Amino acid sequence: MVDLAFASMVVVTVGAAVLALEARELVYGGVALAVSFLGVAGLFGMLGATYLAMFQITIYVGAVAVLILFTIMLVRRERAPEARPRAERTAALAAAACIVLIMSLLAFTALPVAQETQAEPPPVREIGATLMGTYSVALEILALTMASAIVGALTLAKVEEDGASQ
Repeated sequence: MVDLAFASMVVVTVGAAVLALEARELVYGGVALAVSFLGVAGLFGMLGATYLAMFQITIYVGAVAVLILFTIMLVRRERAPEARPRAERTAALAAAACIVLIMSLLAFTALPVAQETQAEPPPVREIGATLMGTYSVALEILALTMASAIVGALTLAKVEEDGASQ
């Protein structure tokens, strides 16, 4: 049963990543990317790396995916909505099937408990000190990159009116 849970988690993760790449609408691509990040967090959780799973959810899903969705929503130009009831029904059925599959796997699968190891894992305080000591420059570069992405999105979102300059 563990193999089935792992295989289904891999299918969800890779499928969401492919949907993120192939989505025609950027918002759907951003949501699929967030689902893919959640799948990776689930894989970390299945491996017993709960710290990495929480880090994945907090940083990648909570910050990066939300930033990408925020930028897409900010830059996106408004268009007339197209009526596609068949596509909406298909998407709703696919989402319901995924939810039923995940819930049934969670109900009928006993996830393995992480085995005790000889070495004690480093405490969270030590990990934080390493991140803020050794990797502080990389974290600052990442923060500046995210800030420049927001500034670029605001610049692209600025719409000049045709009659405003005359």
